[in-house]
Amino acid sequence: MIGTFGGKSISKILFMKQLLFGISFMICLFSCKSPQDNRPNILLIVADDLAFTDLGTFGGEIQTPNLDALARSGVRLTQFYVAPTCSPTRAMLLSGSDNHLVGLGNMAEELRENQQDILGYEGYLNFRLAAMPELLKDAGYHTYMVGKWHLGLTEETSPAARGFEKSFSLVQGGAGHLDDMPLLGPNPAIYREDGKLVKLADEFYSTRTYSERLIQYLENRPDDGNPFFAYLAYTAPHWPLQAPKESVAKYTGRYDEGYDALQNSRFSKMKDLGLATPEMMIAPKDPDEKSWDSLSIKEKKNEARKMEIYAAMVDDLDRHLGKVLESLKKNGDFENTFIFFMSDNGPEGAPLEIGWDALSKWVEQCCDNSLENMGEADSYLWYGPNWARAGVAPFRMFKAFTTEGGIRAPAIVHYPKDIPGGEIKETFTTVMDVLPTILELAGIEHPETFKGKEVLPLRGSSMLSVLKGEKDVVHSEDYTMGWELFGRRAIRQGDWKIVWEPSDITWGARDTNTLGDNWRLYNIITDPGEQVDLSKQEPEKLNALIKEWERYVQETGVVIPDYGVGYAH
Repeated sequence: MIGTFGGKSISKILFMKQLLFGISFMICLFSCKSPQDNRPNILLIVADDLAFTDLGTFGGEIQTPNLDALARSGVRLTQFYVAPTCSPTRAMLLSGSDNHLVGLGNMAEELRENQQDILGYEGYLNFRLAAMPELLKDAGYHTYMVGKWHLGLTEETSPAARGFEKSFSLVQGGAGHLDDMPLLGPNPAIYREDGKLVKLADEFYSTRTYSERLIQYLENRPDDGNPFFAYLAYTAPHWPLQAPKESVAKYTGRYDEGYDALQNSRFSKMKDLGLATPEMMIAPKDPDEKSWDSLSIKEKKNEARKMEIYAAMVDDLDRHLGKVLESLKKNGDFENTFIFFMSDNGPEGAPLEIGWDALSKWVEQCCDNSLENMGEADSYLWYGPNWARAGVAPFRMFKAFTTEGGIRAPAIVHYPKDIPGGEIKETFTTVMDVLPTILELAGIEHPETFKGKEVLPLRGSSMLSVLKGEKDVVHSEDYTMGWELFGRRAIRQGDWKIVWEPSDITWGARDTNTLGDNWRLYNIITDPGEQVDLSKQEPEKLNALIKEWERYVQETGVVIPDYGVGYAH
């Protein structure tokens, strides 16, 4: 028997409640906003071949006010380590693991015959891992990517296949900045939007286009309260050096004193900023490198113009990034956005004539590198070892080397909501630590299996407790990081590092202080320029680190390449 309440049957009351709930649910389904997800947004920014001292807050004279502001109100990492070149670093960044495990044991363009069909040398980000965008997307984040991918050419290995719901990407290692000029002709560079091949618009400037596209993605994202993950991978200042005339004009005459003076001024500023100690020394230039004073007037003009264009590219990167940040502020997203900025490796220091006969011939046919045309869409330049040496200041060598100038990169962390600002952290950190840090911020556990498959464990650790000031170090003294690329090798453990640079590499082999078929030992804290080989004074430490190298090879499956003409030369 159904009872009554206040003269009404209970069944009628229940019916009315259910009816009202149903009406409310239907109204909300079409008009109500989802509850706000308070997890932080994430903006991951990667510059391409940016030198350690290019930014103002790292010692540079180039105008970078937006990045400098992030650095001053955030955290600067001064011992942040990456791989020697682009795609291996990006593989480590998105996987939290070693590049030899996740498909980029060597750059796809440089795979040697003895590395073909080897696990970890697929030439694309393989499927043994759960990539950063996949994990974040599965956890409810909106995921967006613009810029350089360099982790797979096909649709099946594109950003769209690895967790990005919207993407616009250059899938190769580089291209022209003002049009679709390839790195090596005649076919145009390959761009994909949401996995599909696309052509560039007539009005294209890489830095501006990428920034505007990301702003478009963020401002048009669903209004569902979910946070976003945005990966902004600029191609600047990677060669070929190209920028709008008005950008270059800003730096006219700025580098007329030359690269030796620039290295000295940047090193001095590093000391003033507390990024270098008074005891540090500048690594000496190679014997074959010409001093600025020995150049002819014509040579000086050409060299100075290269640096003017490079500076314009860095300046433009900062300026257009500022527009992205302004958009975040306008839409109320900035305060709840964790921002991580980094370079992918040291600056490009190879001489243009490194032995790529095909490249040299193509440049002669395609391009006009006269002084008046430098920086235009049909010019093809990079700035070479002397300006690169200035860019790394006290460190030795540059991109493609496992010495400090190749693998120590500038990095900035900004999240005032949870991370105290105005800090300089000197603790050892790596690109593999970025993913664990982001996962901890987002409250995501790294899985043992993903999409029904076992995945590789993380080799990095979260930096969050150090960034917050709760701990002093990310890694213990016995933590080991290894590097190998093009046969160049290194191991770092605590304050110590060993380096092996094969002597059969033709360019760079003139650097007799670090190159040769043997291991050299350095205390990287007292000697970051790697100038004093301590292998004879510290044989026990040397042998212990050589054993760490052997363990690293076993763990990661390193395959030392057979040599041929290519980037390694």
